[in-house]
Amino acid sequence: MSYTKYIVTSLLVAGSFLSSAQEEKTFIRERVQKLAAPEMLGRGYIDDGCGKAAKYIADEFHNYGVKPLPALKGSYFQNYTFPINTYPGKMEVKINGKLLKPGHDYIINAASSGRKMNEPAKMKKVKLAGIKDSASWEQVKAKFKPGGVYYLQDADTPGKHLKLGIRRFATELPDGVFVVPKHGKLTWTTGQNPVPGTIIYIEDTVLPKKPKTVQVDIEHKFIEEFNAKNVIGYVPGTEVPDSFIVFTGHYDHLGCMGREAIFYGASDNASGTSLVMYLANYFAKNPQRYSIAFMLFSGEEAGLLGSEYYVDNPEFPLEHIRFLVNLDMTGDARNGITVVNAADNNAEFTLLEELNENNSYLKTIKKRSQTSNSDHYHFSKAGVPAVFIYSMGTITHYHDVFDVAEDVNLESIDKFAQLLIKFTGEMTEE
Repeated sequence: MSYTKYIVTSLLVAGSFLSSAQEEKTFIRERVQKLAAPEMLGRGYIDDGCGKAAKYIADEFHNYGVKPLPALKGSYFQNYTFPINTYPGKMEVKINGKLLKPGHDYIINAASSGRKMNEPAKMKKVKLAGIKDSASWEQVKAKFKPGGVYYLQDADTPGKHLKLGIRRFATELPDGVFVVPKHGKLTWTTGQNPVPGTIIYIEDTVLPKKPKTVQVDIEHKFIEEFNAKNVIGYVPGTEVPDSFIVFTGHYDHLGCMGREAIFYGASDNASGTSLVMYLANYFAKNPQRYSIAFMLFSGEEAGLLGSEYYVDNPEFPLEHIRFLVNLDMTGDARNGITVVNAADNNAEFTLLEELNENNSYLKTIKKRSQTSNSDHYHFSKAGVPAVFIYSMGTITHYHDVFDVAEDVNLESIDKFAQLLIKFTGEMTEE
């Protein structure tokens, strides 16, 4: 080959790669934007935001040519229910008469009961810095009167010493209003069952020097049986259709805290959902020897409920899963990825490392031991070889109203997708 011809050929190959990479990024970005759009309402429980997202994903599967599992009889949906506490209407909090902004200035404990106060009420200050054991905590709790209004200082102290996480802390408090100043990031979560109290965490920088009164108007609705859907499809294998490589992720997020505060969940986990959708589209056009299944779960934010339900009610035998890759918060892979539960799947982790080194896909791949904080977990407990992969980017927004689509960096998502495609090909050729 002449030097000139070699240069031309090289430029064509490079141009083709760049074009493909751009197509991958565009495909994934469009779906992140769709899933994290205002009309999806944070893919939560108000006005069926979660159901809207499920329908969108199912329609996309159909358009790609991804098939429903035979056991689901023509549907992409696996239906189940769970209880959830929601805030569909009023969400107003005033301190010293000043109206605060939900999601920005404050969050409420997601298990809180609703409450309407017609007049401002004076807060009684309670110092919790001295609580070091359960006896001292019980003494403080005995002073709380039903219907009282309290300002809890140093509320993180009983959490540290008594291991009272945000959910358990709410169950320890009686009926009443509890204002808790919080320094730094406001991180919301979900609440499955309501507690008697109304617990409000307020960013301390927006509080007056002398907070004296509080007035709230908070509407809540407890849904005893929320209708949830797992969205599942697959591409049949060309030679070994009864063996599966499975890609999973959760498409749900926290939804809304009232009508103003939407928790969009672009990074968590519109990014992972969109990557699974990209893989579904790719493998529908490029079938493998093994079947490839795509499972997008609801109920993850409420406690891995969708994946737990699937493991308890599998639509094909779990032992037919050769390997499962769960993708959660995968948008920003500039600094590489971390593979959770890698130690228990060392052969597969080694393969990922080798493929990455040979092809220079990502900056690094780190190994981490098992965790119970994403949808791979129940599969692992049931004996399915499974890992959870997340990206090591620079995004700091998590479970807050600032996790929006425009802040998700997809600079390395094309290489991440190529690594997963190459990995799948190697696994199915065994």
